[in-house]
Amino acid sequence: MSRPMWSVKLIRKGFPYSSLAARLTRLPLVGRPMGNIFFKGDDIMLLPRKTVAVGEDVSPASSEVLPWQVVERFIERAGFLWVMDECICRSSMGCKDYPVDLGCLFLGDAARDINPELGRPVTREEALAHLERCRQAGLFHLVGRNRVDAVWLKVKPGERLLTICNCCTCCCLWRMLPDLDKRFSSQLSRMPGLHVRVTERCVGCGTCLEAGCMACAISVVDGAARISDECRGCGRCAELCPEGAIELLMEGGEDFVTSAVERLSGLVDVS
Repeated sequence: MSRPMWSVKLIRKGFPYSSLAARLTRLPLVGRPMGNIFFKGDDIMLLPRKTVAVGEDVSPASSEVLPWQVVERFIERAGFLWVMDECICRSSMGCKDYPVDLGCLFLGDAARDINPELGRPVTREEALAHLERCRQAGLFHLVGRNRVDAVWLKVKPGERLLTICNCCTCCCLWRMLPDLDKRFSSQLSRMPGLHVRVTERCVGCGTCLEAGCMACAISVVDGAARISDECRGCGRCAELCPEGAIELLMEGGEDFVTSAVERLSGLVDVS
């Protein structure tokens, strides 16, 4: 039985307190049970919106590829696709910077049980068009198995639900990541092989700090930006840098899309 709408309304009211809930995962007695309920088995990959330079090593780059080809591969495989009529995160937070009507895309048989008042089934062509509108609006794709979606939507089995979130800084994982216990925050990762590096063009202006890094991974040290290993590779800082001093590079060949798809396919079956 799908999540009733009266229950969805309660979730909306509680969403602004999601950062507080994330802090609870750090408590010894509460953290483990919360993790088992909301995060067990998760693997979520953040895809940069920018094209990424690819080479046999991180320098020099030999070509460019499109990270969102990962979600396109899953859409090609999916037996069922469902798009939400709105983003519950942006709606709950009263977001003014990004469209509220560009919600998540769910793939797999479990999505058949989503409350029909929350969205609608779509064709592959409609799904691709939806994701393109999201990118044009400046949103970032997060793709993978996200147990919290199966819980709040009240659908199962979780291994038959793939989430493609279209996120801004108002959204749940973006807001919660700095407060989650490391055991759970580590389940949201950058694409395998992706490097974000600061070049000698950096003048230490601090514009990258204004990006509001979801992982708090950017600092300015000795007059230059520094990016820590906590970086999830969204590339927002690279987009904002006025000097073009931050670069996104993919180590290895162009089979990174296949590698990413295979990794997530081991957790979720969308066929």
